[in-house]
Amino acid sequence: MPVSRDRRPARPAHPARSRMHALRAFGALGALGALGAATALVAAPAATAAPHAPAAPAAPAAPAATAHIHSAAPVFVQSDNPAANTVVAYHRAADGTLSRAGVYRTGGKGGVLDGSVVDHLASQGSLVLDARHGLLYAVNAGSDTVTVFAVHSDRLERVQVISSGGDFPVGVAVHGNAVYVLNALDGGSIQGFLRIGDRLVRLPSWHRGLGLDPSAAPQFTHTPGQISFTPDGTKLVVTTKAGGNSIEVFPVGPFGGPAARPVVTATPDAVPFGFTFDPAGRLQVTEAGPNAVATFTLARDGRLTQVGQPVATGQAATCWIVGAGDRLYASNAGSGSLSGYTVDRHGALSALGDTATDGGTVDAAVSSDGRYLYAQTGAAGVVDEFRVGRDGSLTSIGSVTVPDAVGGEGIAAG
Repeated sequence: MPVSRDRRPARPAHPARSRMHALRAFGALGALGALGAATALVAAPAATAAPHAPAAPAAPAAPAATAHIHSAAPVFVQSDNPAANTVVAYHRAADGTLSRAGVYRTGGKGGVLDGSVVDHLASQGSLVLDARHGLLYAVNAGSDTVTVFAVHSDRLERVQVISSGGDFPVGVAVHGNAVYVLNALDGGSIQGFLRIGDRLVRLPSWHRGLGLDPSAAPQFTHTPGQISFTPDGTKLVVTTKAGGNSIEVFPVGPFGGPAARPVVTATPDAVPFGFTFDPAGRLQVTEAGPNAVATFTLARDGRLTQVGQPVATGQAATCWIVGAGDRLYASNAGSGSLSGYTVDRHGALSALGDTATDGGTVDAAVSSDGRYLYAQTGAAGVVDEFRVGRDGSLTSIGSVTVPDAVGGEGIAAG
């Protein structure tokens, strides 16, 4: 395959069950009006970003969609361009290197939080791949919208742009047919959607305010950092960074709606930012205050219990984290590095060492086979490519420069 011009050399559900769950959710909410809107929405023509692309895979083909995405091995990167947000699709070669496959407009604008430099959204998870259903979700922070793309190998088809239900969306969480968006401004909020086919229906009763101070400054440290479902889908977890210095857990009901109020765990001066779940289901959280990684167990009622003491990275601006089996890699924006760790069966972390990246290390993604890690860096809009060794070490195999992506965030890998 020819090398793309933006490459740089290496530096040394079952279908019936799915439909039943959707109908039960509507029945539980008494949302006859929403059901009518959903019917009209599904029947509406798609806004196409890639002409000649086939129709999005329907729910019955979900397992096939997953296999197709994983075999195609795409990597998607969001530019967060304030003039016109885009998602750049890359093809992953057998050796893990990337070549550009296409650039797709989201139909919205990127956004820039006050005080941000290399991380305009100051969040983790602003671009999320739902491989099971063949969909990709992108936030348009400057337009207060979310874009839904159908994924066809390393090509995208834009099928919907919908209001985020709040101000300045910065994150997305997906589990089954439920999709939640994290909005950063106006005190912060979460908004839930029901996925029907390849479209989203916003449910007003699935909206919760976070109650943060909307005037707190600077915005990039005082707005929420991430939203994600627990692996079993029974809870939504939100970090509030310095805005609340807390981790908030919303139990999720059987139909997908959040509890009226979250279970709040205070983390004084920790500035909890990004997080992931290790293989045992423990929460691994980056704390930008002490520049550390903290481990928590999560009880059924949503309460968190810290395991040991946070492990300092010794780096600056430790804000993002990604898992690859029992390995963790934390991004340090201020140091331009990744800090690696292994997790033992008790949750204790052992350092693997630090790996240099380009400047302003932000979001990262690991390929579905766990063999490659891609680190987005905001200073120059570069994605650094690494091979993950059996011992967890990272070996640089190259990098690509993403067009119009200085300060951009959002990366997902198939």
